[in-house]
Amino acid sequence: MLHLRLITPSDKTDDVVRLIEKTAGTAHLAVVPGAARNPAGDLVLCDVAREAGDELLTNLQELGIEESGSIAVENIDLSLSKRADKAEEEAPGEGADAVLWEHLADATHEESTLSVTYLSFITLATMIAACGVVLDNAILIVGAMAVGPEFGPLAGFCTAIVQRAPRLALRSLIALLVGFAVAMLVTVGFSHFMDSVGLFSVEQLDAERPNTNFIYRPDWFSFVVAVLAGCAGTLSLTSAKSGALVGVAISVTTVPAAANAAVAFSYNEYRQAWGSTEQLLLNLLGIILAGTLTLLAQKWLWARQRERTAKASGL
Repeated sequence: MLHLRLITPSDKTDDVVRLIEKTAGTAHLAVVPGAARNPAGDLVLCDVAREAGDELLTNLQELGIEESGSIAVENIDLSLSKRADKAEEEAPGEGADAVLWEHLADATHEESTLSVTYLSFITLATMIAACGVVLDNAILIVGAMAVGPEFGPLAGFCTAIVQRAPRLALRSLIALLVGFAVAMLVTVGFSHFMDSVGLFSVEQLDAERPNTNFIYRPDWFSFVVAVLAGCAGTLSLTSAKSGALVGVAISVTTVPAAANAAVAFSYNEYRQAWGSTEQLLLNLLGIILAGTLTLLAQKWLWARQRERTAKASGL
């Protein structure tokens, strides 16, 4: 269940109340007239099943509540109420499958913003991966994948395509490109430093490296894994079940590929550098393609679900 806290102008409160009452899956409606001071208006509270949340939020925005008042949404971790149980039964679909597009846009906006923290994480992840590729240590590679924050702007770019939000697309693309560029540049310097103190060597890089040589040898399996991970990651962001996102982070070799390219470039090993760059671009393409198609499929399925619900309620 979701909890909505609305501040509505007094002349729109009745419209908001009628909208909430006719929306399947709502419960616990409360109105406190004149309670709001900034902006001035009435306070309207209600709970709504997650699967009905997007429809209600869309209709509230059509009333202009976000412009003249405010709409706040919170997740309810526990609700002991027979009315809440009934509301969830009446709402169409399953809560775990529901997509809150406004929440997704807001979350990806934050995750896809180029910031000092984002640059720090992606740079540290790339440096960790550099140690992993030189030492042929799969554990370090997995650790670097888990630290890397690049799925945020990837998800933001997919969301921007589906929602037709060019500003979010540009912001996500800038975060992705600048993030990898900075991380790889710093890793080149890091590699020179590690070489100067005798911890990295060209012999280690040119060795067979059975645990990590896949990073600079892209193939169709890399693309398939990237597509599957893109689908799983997008589903974890849009649904109530987000535990799979860590698994996605350690499934795709984006950060390790960038690290291998940087280390190889520092040793003038351009064949490895180009192979790693191909791996990186292939994985990014697979994730973006899969993420976009997953969001489009979810949008279409929920539109059909709404149509069926509307027809059923009209009978």
